Order: sequence, then C-alpha cells, then structure tokens
Amino acid sequence: FVPCDYDKKVHVCDELTVCFRDAGHLLGSSFIEMWAKEEENECKLIFSGDIGNGNRALIRDPEIPESADYLIMESTYGDRNHEVPPDYASELARVLAVTFARGGNVVIPAFSVGRTQEMLYYLRKIKQNQMLSSFQNFEVYVDSPLAIEATNIFNKNVLECFREEDLEMIKNGVNPIGFPGLKTTVSSDESRSINFIKTPKVIISASGMCEAGRIRHHLKHNLWRKESTILFVGYQVPGTLGFHLLNGAKEVKLFGESIEVHAKIENLPGISGHADKDHLTKWAASFAEHPPKKVFIVHGDDAVCDSFAAHLREELGYDATAPYSGDIYDLATGACIKEGSRDQIKKKEKATNHASSNVFARLLAAGQRLLTVINKNEGLANKDLAKFADQITALCDKWD
Repeated sequence: FVPCDYDKKVHVCDELTVCFRDAGHLLGSSFIEMWAKEEENECKLIFSGDIGNGNRALIRDPEIPESADYLIMESTYGDRNHEVPPDYASELARVLAVTFARGGNVVIPAFSVGRTQEMLYYLRKIKQNQMLSSFQNFEVYVDSPLAIEATNIFNKNVLECFREEDLEMIKNGVNPIGFPGLKTTVSSDESRSINFIKTPKVIISASGMCEAGRIRHHLKHNLWRKESTILFVGYQVPGTLGFHLLNGAKEVKLFGESIEVHAKIENLPGISGHADKDHLTKWAASFAEHPPKKVFIVHGDDAVCDSFAAHLREELGYDATAPYSGDIYDLATGACIKEGSRDQIKKKEKATNHASSNVFARLLAAGQRLLTVINKNEGLANKDLAKFADQITALCDKWD
C-alpha cells in the first residue's frame, strides 16, 4: 500500500497517471482522475466512487472536478432526495434528556468509521453548549476496538481532511470529537463492566445493524429496560436485527435467550454520507462547460441507474448510459463493442417487480446471518456441531 495525498498527480506507469480528489463521503474517500495513454492517444477518465452529501460534521464537502473525457459515476440515491436534515444536536439532546430523566441508558448502534465520529461531534456540541444542564456530566462509552482505532485515525488526519470550521475549533484548543466524560473500552472485561455502572450513560457500539459485535451484549442488558432508549442513526437493511427492532419487534433472540423489548426505540433520520439526486446532479453539472463524451452510471439499483442516466440526458444534455455488467466500450470512439448478458438482468427485474421482493430480501439476509452464526460456532463440541448440521439439513429438506 502506498499512501497518496489529495490533489497530487501520481505516475503509476507510462500509460497511467492518477490523482485522488476529496469525495466528501468518509475520511480519506476519493474520486479518482485518471489519464490513460495508449500509443499517441490519451484520454482522461473520472471514477466518482461514493460522493458525499456535503455540509456534514468533520468531513469536507466534495471537491468539484474540472473536466473529463469519460465520467463513471455512482447513483445510489439517484432517484430521490434526503429529507431536510434536523438539528442533530438538539434532537440528540432531547433523546438524552428524556432517557436520563427515566434513569436509563442511551444505546447507539453505529458504524465504526464515520458515524461513530459524527455522534461524538454532536455529543461534544451538547456538552460544550450546555444543552443538558441537568445532566451536564453524563458519560459516553465508545465500546468498539475498530471505532476507537478509527477515531485515532481521524485525530491524526485533521489538517488534510477536516473542514475549515473544525480546523478553526482545533486552533482554539477544542477537539471536535473529544470532551470530558468520554471513555473508550478495548478489552472484553472493560466492555462487560459498562453494564454494571448504574448511572445513566451513552453507549456507542458496533455493529451498526446489530448483527454482530459488542452491541448485542448492550442490547441484551438494555432492551428489557423500559427506562433505556435504543437510538438508530443509520440505515437498517431488511432482515437485520436493527431492522426488526426499528419496525416494532416485541421480542428478539440474543445469545440463545428471548429478550422482551420494553426499551424506547428511536430513529434519528437524515444522517447520510451519500449525495442525493440534487447533489449528484450538481456535482455532474460541474462538467457542463466541457461535457464528457460519455457518462456511465453505475453503483445503484438497476432501475435507479437507468432513471438517473435519463435524468442527466434530459437535465444536462449529457450522453449518459447505464451499462449492463459485461459491456465493453472502446474509449477511442465511445462505442459499445461488446454487450454483456441481458438475461440475468431480465430475471432480476422480474424478481424486483414481484410483490414479495422485500420479503425475499429478508430471506437472503437471514441466510447471510445463518452463515455468520455457523462461522461463530467453529470449535464447538462435535456433538453440538452435528446437531446444528442436522437441524440445517432438515430445514433445507423442508424447503428444497
């Protein structure tokens, strides 16, 4: 691995030069400019990767590209716009105040990279602005070794990656993601000890969708408590434990035990690291004076890729297309010289249009979870493994 600075050209070989530009999605995320050369012919391509939403805590807004012969661009939210974002600090302070008044904990399942640091940013703001006068000295526990390491990396890349207002804060001696009462737990013993602390607190732990990791232990200790709150701050895939909790599950299984859900389940919507349709359009419009020869729309649901390509054709007049997997284009002419298989796409579209597609997605997610459980049981006694295998076989025989 060779680290590369933003905005500096890197000579890979005689045929390829690249430059990484800030995409504003996650710390270190980039869109990539590429100058490709073949004999005397040269063309410039830009691959967008994930484009950030802009105006987010810590992370700078996406840089604006100047020109490209060809643009390969994402379309994750190419068919919709995000809701008007709430005042996150005020909303978070409201949840904390109500929960602490009941004597409960606020448990936040959060992705280790990005979302955890955003939560720390808003919690620091709450303390700094004294938005919880009755509970000003509340403690926050980050219980995820990966999240702790990621936070350390954030702190090491302040100058290169933080936005101007946060740099100004640092110049004035304020750490945007640090504050009194912030505690980190690395070892398993430290993690377990959190649940023996009686005072109300905030626990941030992974995984963000509650499928694995230490968050499941904290859910086990708090889901049954009507005083506590489970606060979701990220998208929950259908079929995951987080999705079930967010959609009103009254009972869940954790570590072989059935846990009744009495805690308050809250959702803080609007925190998204992905650009929506308007932001994606604005980013693509930066090429308007020198339109690319062709725009390839990728990375999104099939229908979204098609609709966003059509949107760029109508809105910006670009020659935009959503290529099929396996399509090959000649960049000298811009023509598709080999088409990939359309059969799989047609099958997928048929399945997507089926009324039960969401339920089938849950089934697939459940299958993935089964694989995760199987891997966790490696090393179990042979008798127990054999019993587990027999149960899975019987299930397969029933549905095959």
